[in-house]
Parts: sequence; C-alpha cells; structure tokens
Amino acid sequence: MQLATPLFPNTQRVWRLTVYVLMSLPLLVCCFQLQLVSAQDPTASGDVAATESAVEQVSYLQWAAGSLGWFYGLVFLGLSFSLVALFVMNLLTARRENVIPSTLVEGFEKQLDAKQYQQAYDLAKSDESFLGHVLSAGLSKVSAGYNQAIEAMQEVGEEENMRLEHRLSYLALIGSLSPMIGLLGTVSGMISSFKTIANTATGAPDPQSLAQGISTALFTTLVGLALAIPALAAYNLLRNRVARLVLEVGIVSEGLMNRFQKQPTQP
Repeated sequence: MQLATPLFPNTQRVWRLTVYVLMSLPLLVCCFQLQLVSAQDPTASGDVAATESAVEQVSYLQWAAGSLGWFYGLVFLGLSFSLVALFVMNLLTARRENVIPSTLVEGFEKQLDAKQYQQAYDLAKSDESFLGHVLSAGLSKVSAGYNQAIEAMQEVGEEENMRLEHRLSYLALIGSLSPMIGLLGTVSGMISSFKTIANTATGAPDPQSLAQGISTALFTTLVGLALAIPALAAYNLLRNRVARLVLEVGIVSEGLMNRFQKQPTQP
C-alpha cells in the first residue's frame, strides 16, 4: 500500500524554518551569556558601590537566563520553538477545509449523479485531503463490490487517522518531557546549593552561591511547567478536534458511496 501524501504541503517549509532558527540559537545564547557575564563581573568596576549598582540593574530576564545556564536555556528554547511549530502545523492540518473540503463533496456528488465515475475518481485522486484519499480508495474498489469498497475506505481512513495522531503525539511528548527536564534542573540546583554548604568550613555559606543554586532549581521548574501546560492543553484540544473530523469523514464518505450498495429486490 502506498503512503498517503501529506495533507498540508507547506509542512516541510515550516520544519525547515524551524531547523534554521534552532541552528542559530546556540550562537545567540552564547552572545547573551557573554553580555550577562560582563555585566555582572565585579572586577570590571573595582568598586563595591559600582558592583552593587550593576547587580541592581540586572533585569528579570537576565536573572532567569543566568539561572538556567546555557544547557537548560538551549533545551527549553528548542522545546519552545518545536512546540510552536507543531501547534501551528497541527492546527492548520486539523482545519475542516483541509480534511473535508466542501468543493470536493459537491463536485464528487455531481460527478456521481451524472454517472461520470472516472471523472469522480480523478477528482478525488487529485485532492490531497483526508476525504479525497478515502473516496479515491473506495471508488477504485467499487467494481469488486460495495463491501470491498467500504473495507478499502476504512483501511485508508485508519492510516490517515494514525498519521494525524502520530503528529499530535509530539505535542504530548513535549508536555511530558518539559516537567521532567525541569525536575532535573531542580535536583541539580539543590545539589549545587548543598555542595556550597558542605564546602563551607567555618562561618555562614556564601548567600550568593546558595541563591544561584536555588534560583536554578526554581527557574527550571517554572519553565518546564510553563511549556508542559500549553503543550498538554493543545494536544487534548486538537486530538478531540481530529477525532470529530475523522468521524465526519466516515459519515460523509459512506453517504456518498451508499448509492453503490445493491438494493434488495422487491417481490
């Protein structure tokens, strides 16, 4: 059986743009980290008052980037861009006009009413939608019988449904991985803070070193949850929409092909 063509032909362009953006992220993050380090370097001023002034001028975004570090920063940026790209592609793919085009339904029905079956098949075959694949598969098997046509339509429908759910599953994967990565950063930050306490022989530990580890723990958890919540919400909403559209495809396709069912002879 041949694989079905994608419903949304511009998907490759979106993926290519996403890859280009992700490839440029390491350079941008490195430059941002260098600027952050130079802004927070206490030796650059040589004065305690100037150092305190530089610390006060650090914005919330700079503090978050410094707490996350380059590793967690790159990971969460990659997940966030992937989440946006996947959400846009799945949202465009799950549009009703991309799954059940009204022009295809009207044109296919007119061709069947005129008993122009070859033209109806060509019309469905040239359409790249979910319904087009199902109708072309059913009409190609209608000569073998109505039951065989329905079985062919069901096979193609299951294949298309699996492909849509497979693409949606990446949203659920991001929703599951993000809090786990955040938990990893939480444990790493707490270990760093306790290491500072353990390495302090006399007196109190350095508050800034303790705050750095704790802020890493908190920010990784925050960003992980901030990615997981919209990812899981988008996955469930789009999955319900796809399930409803798949059911509608089955109803519409069987309604169009129902005329090929042999009616029982009346006595």
